[in-house]
Amino acid sequence: MSIDKDTVKRVARLARLSVTDDEAESLKGELNSILDWVELLNEVDVENVAPMTSVVTQEMRKRADGVTDGGYASVVTSNAPAHEDNYFMVPKVIE
Repeated sequence: MSIDKDTVKRVARLARLSVTDDEAESLKGELNSILDWVELLNEVDVENVAPMTSVVTQEMRKRADGVTDGGYASVVTSNAPAHEDNYFMVPKVIE
């Protein structure tokens, strides 16, 4: 895949970057080399390779699923100007 200068300028505009003609020429070469490298990755055979998240086999650490906080809603709502049954009360707003 080959990118021309107009495509570089379009990508730069989409990224909200200002690019001069000289910069577009150098970026054209850099983007083409990046795309060539990505095409090389497409040629790698990964048919029998299992997906992995790490190169080291490890077990995910999990915390106990239990309530560790809460149960004091009356304390939280006690500072509110208006509250009822542990809920904040606010004035009705109609537009």
